[in-house]
Parts: sequence; structure tokens; C-alpha cells
Amino acid sequence: MQRQLTAVIVHWNQPESCVRTARQFASFAAVRRIIVVDNGSGEAATVSLRRAFTGDAKIELHEVGYNSGYGPGVNRGWREWLADPSGTEWAVVAPHDAVVDEETIDRLRDVADGSVDQHCNFGLLSADVGDGAAPFVDHVFGPITRPATSTNSVELVDYPHGTLFAVSRTLLGNVGMFDERFFSYCEEADLGLRAKAAGFDVGLVRGARVLNPHVNTPTPVIDYLQERNTILLIAKHFGPAKAALRFTLTLAHYGIGLLRPSRRGLYFDATARGQAIRDVLRRSWGAPPDSLLPAPASASSETGLASVR
Repeated sequence: MQRQLTAVIVHWNQPESCVRTARQFASFAAVRRIIVVDNGSGEAATVSLRRAFTGDAKIELHEVGYNSGYGPGVNRGWREWLADPSGTEWAVVAPHDAVVDEETIDRLRDVADGSVDQHCNFGLLSADVGDGAAPFVDHVFGPITRPATSTNSVELVDYPHGTLFAVSRTLLGNVGMFDERFFSYCEEADLGLRAKAAGFDVGLVRGARVLNPHVNTPTPVIDYLQERNTILLIAKHFGPAKAALRFTLTLAHYGIGLLRPSRRGLYFDATARGQAIRDVLRRSWGAPPDSLLPAPASASSETGLASVR
């Protein structure tokens, strides 16, 4: 008999998307329980979720009360899942606007059950975003992708895509949950590297497609978190020399971006990049500076920004 999964969905200020995603998961036979974590949405959005999920035996809402970040929000959901010793062995994780279908969940469940690849000790399984690439952690550049090197249905990778992945209870019991210093961005890469160091495999399940059609996080927040967290990740796993090299590259790119705007990357923001450099030197992790965060949404419509992700 195939086992069922738990789903953890992290939400912030997009109740219509969240309700749609949660109900989609609830319709899948492979999903036993849906844990929705509200990361401090506005009152109208929270009321909308309470109203939508009241009386639904399969969906439960847990309110954090403030925007703790994507990683800490996932951890809240994981703690609820792990607190039940009779709960499922595997859980899938997704943001509130992930678009998945039943075949995707079934593919992840089949690999988790060992019915697809019995030669690996999987602890993390990533869905397929359709880019034909494999997630990889470079010792200087951090989390990147490289061309797929395998035609197998499951390719071994360094970390899962955050848009949708599955994690085993056994893995979290061995290596722990997300490092909350990251707040958002790079936490999946950190967990993947810790999993591999503990003897677990990380797999990308080809054909288990997922879409995340909207990037709602403001550019300054993305730039800040990506630059700061990449340096933290490299320092944690590859040592101070590699982290110093990455920091030097960050300084160089910052200077080039200031002097030659035409050379700026997609998410370059001068103020955010400068604050990231400052906070690396201060060893200040966790939430981004308040000055970079968007104002809370005041309505329950889709005008709010997604959870910082």
C-alpha cells in the first residue's frame, strides 16, 4: 500500500492563491493532511483564510503572528507535522501560489516509497521546474544550476527547488530543520548540503512538474538576501577562505554596479547590496532591514505581496 504525504504551505497576504493551492492539495488522494502556516498576514487576509478553512477536516491553519521568513515559517509547519508520531513519513513543502497537479505529487510519493529508485537513500526530493538544469552548490558562487547530467527519472542534485520539495521525517530527525538565520533564500541549499554530509541523497524527480508563476518579493529584498545568505552559506560549508573570496566578488560587483549601471544584474539594488555587505561584516542574520520590507497589505485581495521568498 502506498503511503500518504503531509503538505506544508507557507502563506503571506495572498489568501485567494493560498486557498486555491491548499484545496488543490486537499483534492489529491496521496495527501493526508495540509498544514497552512500564515506568516503574519494582515487581518483581512487572515480572516479570509479562517473563513475558507473552517470545517475542513483536511486543512488546518496555524498563525505565526508576524513575518518570520519562509524558512522559519516552514519550520513551524514541520514542527506541527513532527509532533504527531503517527504522522506521515514524508511531507511536501510549497509557497502559497505553487501550481501542481496530482501526477506531480504521485511521482514524488513513488520515489519516496522506493518504488522508482531503490539504490538511493533519499531524504529530500525536488519537483521539476522544467528548466532542464540540476541544482548545484559552487564553493564560491553558491546555489546555482548546471546542465542536467543524467537522463534517469531521478537525478542526484545538491539541493531541492524551494517551489516544491518533499522531505522525510527521518532526515529532519538526523540533521534538523531549516537554519533560521537565512530567513529566506539559500536555506534549501544549506539543508541539502547537510543532508548529503549525513549520508542522505537529494533527488530531482524529472517530470514532477511545478510552476510558480509570480515573483512577488521586491527586488531590494531579493538582492539583499541572496548576497548576504550566499556568503553565510559558503562560510558555513566551505570555510572562511572561500567566504572571503565570495565577499571580495560581492564588493567588486557592487562597485561595478555603482559605476556602470548598464552592467547591473537583474536584481541589483545599490542600497540593498550595500546593506548586505554591511550586515555580513556585522554578522547580522535573520530578517532583512525594515527599510527594505514592503508595507503590510491592507486588504484580503491579491494586491498584497507574497511571503518573502
